[in-house]
Amino acid sequence: MADFELPLGKRTRFYRFFELVPAIISYGAFVLLVVLSLVSPLLAAIYLLLIIITVLVKAVGIVYHTITGHGRLMKSQKIDWASRLADFEDPVASYEHHKGAASKAYGALQHVENLRLAAADAPAFPKPSSLTNLVIVAAYNEEFEVIDPTIQSVADTHYDNKKIVMVLAYEERGGPEIEKTALRLQKKYEDTFMEFQIIKHPRDLPDEVVGKGGNITYAGLQMQEWFKKQNIAYKDVLVTTLDSDNRPHVHYFDYMTYEYVVNEDRKHLAYQPIALFFNNIWDVPAPMRVVATGNTFWNIISSMRPHIMRNFASHSQPMEALVEMKWWSTRTVVEDGHHFWRSYFWFNGNYSVHPLYIPIYQDAVLDSTYLKTLKAQFIQLRRWMYGASDIPYIASHVFTKNRRVPFWPAFVWFIRALDGYVTAASVSIIVAFGAWVPLLINSEAYNNVVAHQLPDAVSLIQRIALIGLIVLVFLAFKMLPPRPERYKRHRTVGMVLQWVLMPITAIGYLSMAALNAQARLFMGRYLTKFDVTAKETIASRERARAASKK
Repeated sequence: MADFELPLGKRTRFYRFFELVPAIISYGAFVLLVVLSLVSPLLAAIYLLLIIITVLVKAVGIVYHTITGHGRLMKSQKIDWASRLADFEDPVASYEHHKGAASKAYGALQHVENLRLAAADAPAFPKPSSLTNLVIVAAYNEEFEVIDPTIQSVADTHYDNKKIVMVLAYEERGGPEIEKTALRLQKKYEDTFMEFQIIKHPRDLPDEVVGKGGNITYAGLQMQEWFKKQNIAYKDVLVTTLDSDNRPHVHYFDYMTYEYVVNEDRKHLAYQPIALFFNNIWDVPAPMRVVATGNTFWNIISSMRPHIMRNFASHSQPMEALVEMKWWSTRTVVEDGHHFWRSYFWFNGNYSVHPLYIPIYQDAVLDSTYLKTLKAQFIQLRRWMYGASDIPYIASHVFTKNRRVPFWPAFVWFIRALDGYVTAASVSIIVAFGAWVPLLINSEAYNNVVAHQLPDAVSLIQRIALIGLIVLVFLAFKMLPPRPERYKRHRTVGMVLQWVLMPITAIGYLSMAALNAQARLFMGRYLTKFDVTAKETIASRERARAASKK
């Protein structure tokens, strides 16, 4: 029988080799540039130009997908998803009503086609009224002011609250304060939803790293028994996980439930909204704003490329599938990304992530001081980049005679995953400094026309790439929430000037975080603890200041 769990402790030689691969390729890219510069400046120049041209082609795709994805995001938020979902209570009558209507609303034709299919085979499409949404909010030691807006945002959605089961999954290791917060929240919301439960995840359970996966899995197992006692079938329950600072759009649950209903192979799909890191974007320092906006754009771009989408942060999935695969992994600090690979191999390759063009708003990194915020941002990105730890896991399921998935599609997934982590680690540094390496370490480069002109050529390409950056800055401004009254207009000017920091954040944060994560894998210094990202709020800061003055 195939083993779908990550190893704890000693690895096999095969597994250990593939833990080394990301670092070997990423650091090897720098070594290769130096070696080629010493041996042949011309070869070094060709090597560098190939990388830069590849980056430029990708940049064009990034701009295109960002513009298109932004358009879909804006259009989807204007749709009355509750009305469309309600049509499936009686798809035959709804199809007769809509089939002759001429609607220009976004996705209207596809909606009519979905109704036609449901009308032709009604038993294959569940009635929305038969479905329940289970929402698990994961918390560690966050304050009431952080968690309360998240739960309130769920209560404020257009979905029927009496079809929502809310669970606050909190950590025993978070201390007595989080327990007080949990009880306070339970008292506030006990009559708001179909059910509101608080579930404490015990510390130091066996076979667990310290992370979110263990917390939400423990909560999921408890709720699995609750639904069983309520005689609610697992296939009629949709599970959404939220971090403590996540706030779903008012249409989220209607839209997500609609997509679950209309996709016939619904058990083998996860539903991925677009994470927008804009909750506190006006409050965080400029470097964090650039990183947060870049992360937002990456999520938009990913939604336009569903063939490479993986689970990220908050997402939804049928409880039937989660119960079958024993919920999430408890052995990794990157349970969201790893969950894709675990699901993909568990279901023999019949698993994919379906994009939802609807936002879930999240916090950018903000700690109590500027320096702590800078450090917290690096730690968050390092944890994300530690997803490179999935490379040996993928390899162990692809390069084996006991493989349960088709080889070539799985091999392509392996290459794409590896390329993503290597690119994040090395490309920004090579593009920024690589053109000078041949000239600095080999005097013969000055006699080679190509190598000598390389810095000027790279500079020209970088100026062309600035056009794309201008487009992204424009879209970023369109997506920003209104400026809070506590900030004056010069704060808006800072939102423009901050983009000069982009090369610094790309190298100082993304590349360094990726290189650090891969070096840890290489040396066997594994991340076994989920470093919770600080989630300060203006309210909590003001309360702390008031307390310090007493």
